[in-house]
Amino acid sequence: MRSIWNGAISFGLVSIPIKLVNATESHSISFRQVHTEDNGRIRYRKVCELEDREVTQSEIGKGYEDADGTIIPITDDDLSHLPLPTARTIEIVAFVPADRIDPLQMDAAYYLAASGAPAAKPYTLLREALKRSHKVAIAKYALRGRERLGMLRVVGDAIAMHGLLWPDEVRAPEGVAPDVDVTVRDKELDLADALMDTLGEVDLEDLHDEYRAALEEVIAAKAAGEAPPETPEPAKGGKVLDLMAALEKSVRAAKESRGEEPRGEEAEVTPMPSERPRAAAAKKTAAKKTAAKKATTAKATTAKRATAAKTSAEKSTTEKTTARKSTARKSTAKKTTAKKSPAKKAVSSRKRSA
Repeated sequence: MRSIWNGAISFGLVSIPIKLVNATESHSISFRQVHTEDNGRIRYRKVCELEDREVTQSEIGKGYEDADGTIIPITDDDLSHLPLPTARTIEIVAFVPADRIDPLQMDAAYYLAASGAPAAKPYTLLREALKRSHKVAIAKYALRGRERLGMLRVVGDAIAMHGLLWPDEVRAPEGVAPDVDVTVRDKELDLADALMDTLGEVDLEDLHDEYRAALEEVIAAKAAGEAPPETPEPAKGGKVLDLMAALEKSVRAAKESRGEEPRGEEAEVTPMPSERPRAAAAKKTAAKKTAAKKATTAKATTAKRATAAKTSAEKSTTEKTTARKSTARKSTAKKTTAKKSPAKKAVSSRKRSA
């Protein structure tokens, strides 16, 4: 690996000559800008504004533009004589636990290689001290025209350095978290924990860039004059209306993918909390429905009572009518009997006279 910076680690009174090399590399696919009509390359030429001509890389230097537009030239020799102790030195200023470093501060990563045989002993001493203390070293160094913050830690048998952003370069997460009141129940947390346990861990070596692989397939097909591969249909996902049901379904799917038998447990149906206006509207709707049900019940009760009263009245009228008819029949029967009795008496008298 080619070194990009040479200097030394300052560890108290100990100086360790080192070389700085990049610890990472990019595998992303790069594109060129081309003219769409004939695929000609589009290039940017470096032109001097004063002479109106293209200049070579060897003619290009650095300069600082002042507030009035004046250009102040800065040479590499000027930068090498900066009045800083970190100009060519990685100066360790403290040792702290690794969890004190916010991952948001992490920047580029480098390996620190011992420069020459004399550096082997102090290099190994610093590495073993970091191992035994379970700490990382915080250091300051200058690179590419500015002073930077770094974190030294042990990776295998080497010392790695992560560039760190200065604390004032990390933004506060203002306005990022939800601004609505949400209550998470213990049962929901239990299901989330179960999902996390079911998904388990992953070997990072098994992960790869699927986008890059798909892009390579497209490029290969285009180069061979073939049609690019078809895009697979994305999975259709419905709206999640119930958080508990979604968690339970996720746990079941994760277990099935790992070849485990899912338990036949059903989640309690709990609608997800929505926005406040919707919640208020839902409460009003529920109240209206309850009032409508009460009104319907009251009307039904009134109707039943009216029907019962009507039936009772009809029964009473029927009974009175029946009683009247019975009384009339009895009266008629008595009159008929009375008329028949004198007739019978007259017939009897006639018979006697004869």
